Amino acid sequence: MTGKKRGIGYEAIADVLRARIASGDLAPGEKVPSENEIMESYGVGRDTAYKALQLLRDEGLTESRRGAPTRVRKFHPIRRPASKRLASEVWGSGTSMWDIDVRDERPEVVDVEVGRIEAPSRVAAALGVTRGTPVIRRSRRYVLSGKPVLVAVSYLPADIADGTRIAEVDTGEGGIYARLKELGHGPARFTEEVRVRMPNKDEKAQLNLERGTPVILLVRTALEGSGRVVEVNEMVLDSANYILDYEIPA
Repeated sequence: MTGKKRGIGYEAIADVLRARIASGDLAPGEKVPSENEIMESYGVGRDTAYKALQLLRDEGLTESRRGAPTRVRKFHPIRRPASKRLASEVWGSGTSMWDIDVRDERPEVVDVEVGRIEAPSRVAAALGVTRGTPVIRRSRRYVLSGKPVLVAVSYLPADIADGTRIAEVDTGEGGIYARLKELGHGPARFTEEVRVRMPNKDEKAQLNLERGTPVILLVRTALEGSGRVVEVNEMVLDSANYILDYEIPA
């Protein structure tokens, strides 16, 4: 711990702690100096110490639980190799794409809801249909080691999916894409659009997010050989749990 530095501001204190985290001096899971320790070490008031720790939390570098000390945040990434997981030999053989992402554990799928709705404007535009066209909507959450990591909502044309296993809670081995292939609408290519922003209130609750954690918004479209879009999947990912891995041939 550094010696006392009178008059130092909270941002400067946060800079010191941030550098210690970056260097590994404060390792993932290790306890961060408390408000009292910061006050004693830097000769500052409680408000300054609180703001310094708050800044690190807002940046997603630390995490805290009620009644427990603040610790350096641990990062256990799920590496998501898009090129491999979307290959037809994966879903076409009945293999779960999660077996590509996480080899030693299968996530729990919870809160599955399936229903027929009228396509809202953004979905209709993505599917290339008029607003109000019937679509099958599938929403679900994925929980890994007790932690929600992904919320996904898929939309598929009702004239393809209605009355099939796609419109049931359990789509079977290989999931939606394997069923589309059986129906003669197997995906021939995919597109993915990726954005990052801070979560809204519902997303914070659904993913049990730590303060200062952005979400990754990933919208995937699946197109059959004719070019028709057969699925739009809107996903919200906990950025603290993911590395997006794209392999692009030169």
